[in-house]
Amino acid sequence: MSNFKPNYFQRRSKPRGPKANERIRALDVQVIGSDGGNLGAMPLNKAIEIAKQEGLDLIEISPNANPPVCKIMDMGKYKYDLQKKANQAKKKQKVVSLKEIKLRPGTEVHDYNFKIKNAKKFITKGDKVKFTVKFKGREMQHTELGKDLMNRIIEETKDIAKVESQPKFEGRQMVMIIQPI
Repeated sequence: MSNFKPNYFQRRSKPRGPKANERIRALDVQVIGSDGGNLGAMPLNKAIEIAKQEGLDLIEISPNANPPVCKIMDMGKYKYDLQKKANQAKKKQKVVSLKEIKLRPGTEVHDYNFKIKNAKKFITKGDKVKFTVKFKGREMQHTELGKDLMNRIIEETKDIAKVESQPKFEGRQMVMIIQPI
């Protein structure tokens, strides 16, 4: 007795990329030649025949046009160019991350200066910085110390950053986010 179980729910892989040759469903297509010249609108069979004579594929470039625009080119080269474009776009994008700096209302001057220096470094790299001032016990009665601390941070970073979200309370902590200008 074998352990083979047919998988009835197996996913069918959907063909990726643009439609080519016989997969194109339109009756008439606007054809662009391999040299880039416009060959005009023609029946799909004739366009595929022309592409086969040149040893290339008929690729649907703009499926939503009426009639759809197809180009005679090599499918492998076209997919390679698309992949290259996608990689270039991915390389150029900048991922902005959120760095968090935690303080207390009684943070000493040296620690404060060190944390501000780090915040400036994060901002110059292009990251957002979230400042959190935590209050414990009786410190909740002196929330103005936290507000003063936040105002001092805004004042010291105003030349390289702007406030994205103003200082506000979330439970027992005051939170503010600044971002590069």
